[in-house]
Amino acid sequence: MARRTSLSRNRQISELNMTPLIDLTFLLLITFIITFPLIEQGIPVRLPKGKASELDQANTFSVSLNDKSELFFDDVPTSAESLAAELKAKAEADPDVTILVRADESIAYGKVVAILRMMHDANISRMALVTSPEK
Repeated sequence: MARRTSLSRNRQISELNMTPLIDLTFLLLITFIITFPLIEQGIPVRLPKGKASELDQANTFSVSLNDKSELFFDDVPTSAESLAAELKAKAEADPDVTILVRADESIAYGKVVAILRMMHDANISRMALVTSPEK
């Protein structure tokens, strides 16, 4: 007795279902849209306006001083003593380390100079004062 099954029923589906891929793409897009503004600037600081050139971001750390005179090292609250120790450790680990100083425009000049003195005492020779671009 011969077998009489149709070969058309066993045919493979040759098209790819795009719905899960599109859903994944939109999910990633929404995730990046929500998290990117949070990553860009962690400490709210109103920077003074000025013209400056772009810096190489390799091996850089930031010291921030907000309008309440709170001190931050790479977006982590710190004290002046622990900042001095951290700067000295970074300078000993890599002599070419760059420190970006972000200070609020309403902060007294003496407080910014105190941070610069700490960097000088830690033998850090590469530093930059961060400003917002002029209009």
